[in-house]
Formats: sequence, C-alpha cells, structure tokens
Amino acid sequence: MADPRLNKLAKLLVNYSTKVKKGDFVFVSCEDIASPWMAEVVKEAVKAGAHVETMLTCQEVQEQILKNATDEQLLEEHFILKYALEKADVWLTAWGTKNTRANSNIDSNKLQLRSKGAASWRKIYSSRMGDGSLRWCGTQYPTYADAQEANMSLSEYEDFVYGAGLLDKDDPIAEWERISSQQERWVKYLDSKKQLHIISEGTDIKVNIEGRKWINCDGRVNFPDGEIFTSPVDIGTDGYITFSFPGIYMGKEIEGIKLYVENGIVVKAEAKKGEDLLHALLDIDEGAKKFGEVAIGTNYGIQKFTRNMLFDEKIGGTVHFAIGDSMPEAGGINKSAIHWDMLCDMRNGGKIYADGELFYENGKFIENVLK
Repeated sequence: MADPRLNKLAKLLVNYSTKVKKGDFVFVSCEDIASPWMAEVVKEAVKAGAHVETMLTCQEVQEQILKNATDEQLLEEHFILKYALEKADVWLTAWGTKNTRANSNIDSNKLQLRSKGAASWRKIYSSRMGDGSLRWCGTQYPTYADAQEANMSLSEYEDFVYGAGLLDKDDPIAEWERISSQQERWVKYLDSKKQLHIISEGTDIKVNIEGRKWINCDGRVNFPDGEIFTSPVDIGTDGYITFSFPGIYMGKEIEGIKLYVENGIVVKAEAKKGEDLLHALLDIDEGAKKFGEVAIGTNYGIQKFTRNMLFDEKIGGTVHFAIGDSMPEAGGINKSAIHWDMLCDMRNGGKIYADGELFYENGKFIENVLK
C-alpha cells in the first residue's frame, strides 16, 4: 500500500505548487525507481483535467551512455526533453536513485561534456521559468540509496523527507501559505538593497544585488522548500568564500571548496578533494565562472546535511551560492550549461549585512530590523 504521505505530496504538487488546471499539458519525469511517485502525481493531474505525458529514465542506461559515448555523442542535445519543455505548461519531476555513487568513476571530462549537451533544454527551461510560461516543481522520492547517503534507514529517511515538507501536518498547504507570508517580509526588505556583505569562517564576500528581485521559495518551485534567493549582478561581486560542506555534482563529491572572486568572476578555485572536477565545471563555459544565485536557507526543520542539495540548500542557518545559469525571474542574465549550488554554514558567528545594516547573525534573521 502506498504511503499516504505520498498522496498528500502529489496533491500538494498538483494543486498548490503548480496549480494544474483543465487543459494543461503536464510533463512528469523521474527515474524508474520513483515510479510510485509518478503514479500518484499522474492520478492527481488527470483528475485536475490535464493532458499528461511521462518519461522514466534508467540509471543503468545513463551509465552506458557516459561510459561508451564519444565526445560528439555526449554533446548532442537531449531532443525528447527539449521538445517536452517547449510544449509543456507544467513540468513535475522527482529525484530518487538506485545508486548515488554510480558516476564516481566516470571521467570528469565526460560529465562536463554531458552537461554541455544539456544546454539546449536548460536554455528553454530557464527562459520559460523566467517569463512564467512554464510551471515547474521538483521533489524527492525516498529510496534506499538516498537514505544511505544521508546515513539513515529508509523509514527514517521517509520521515525526514515528508517531515521537511510538512506532509505530516493535517493541512500542509495551509502551513506553506503561512511560511510564504513570513518569508515575503524579508523578500521585500532585500528587494530595495544594493549589496550583501557575507562574513563567516573562511568567507568575506561582497555581492552586488542592485536592481535584482528576491524570490520567495515557498513550495511552488522546489519541494520541500524554504529559502529566499536572487541572482547577483554579473559585475561588482568581490571577495572569497569557503563552502562548509562537500559540493555534490552528478554523484561525485568535491570537498573543501574555496572560491576567490574579482568583479563577479571566479579567478581562483581550490578544493581539498576533487579539485580536477571543480576546475572542469568552472571551465564548462564563460558563464560557469560567475554566480547565478545567492540564497538564504530558511527551513529550520532541516538541520542535517544529507548530501542532497534539495534539502541541504534549505537548511535554516545557511547560505548558498550557485555558479552558472542565473534566474531570469530574479533579473539574472548570466547563461551557462550548469547551475551548481554550494553551501556555507552561518550558524557559528556568521553575519550578513545589507547596505551596511546587519540583518542576519548566527544563522537567523534579526527580527528587530523589520520593526
């Protein structure tokens, strides 16, 4: 029997996150292991009157492509995904895999080329998300592999995943509407600011946010959610930042990342482990050396690092930066084949200033600032 929380999740994704309506073309995709999630989502979308198309991927097949494809084949655009995203009104996807370390021994250059091959669909996705013509939401389906990565049993991980989304509450939608209202206050505060100054252990960076819009992440794009973000201006960001947790890219870990930034461009990058992959990612294209996102995590129900950025970037008391593709809805103009998040812990002495005013300290907003 399906976990009742899975049906709650499907109803929330369809009726709250993406507001599926009669006549919508809804595209649903995930790995084959997450097919129970797909079945619940498709049921709810069809009940809402949508036309639904699906795509199941298979990790074993993707492994054969990465291991055996030529450079030319890896650079080929993803035709089915590109076409679906050109046509869909809604895209719902779930992460969840059989083996989180399947790509551990894949050459970094092959991963880089595969990312470049995704540029065509990423461009469509970014543009349509920016102009509002595509409603997308991604979520997590609990699997043994993801539970193991988080150092939990499957039942513990299911409780973690569904609890982080407040799906254990009687009315999860009402809970997310309340969170949306709370976060909106800080979005409005930051919308008028020109510069962030972020200070933490190994970090002292000034970020140009002048004229950029802050986005309230309240369960309508990622789920579970809990962050506010914007896209920095391409120039005017300077300093250095050390990321407290490993960066995870296609199942491969990069530890001890430190980036040095001059006028918006990463000019030096170091890592204690996986530095070759770090440099390969930064060299994907011109846009990969710039930041596409700066964000503050607000979900204090998530406190444990699980090696899954869907949750980790939301950890209450952290900030994260993403190199690469920016968000047009926030005013971002940087384009890249990659959008890769890295996480910085602010809970032990971290401070953030906005135009010189301290508004965030030790991992929490200073409420008096808004009074």
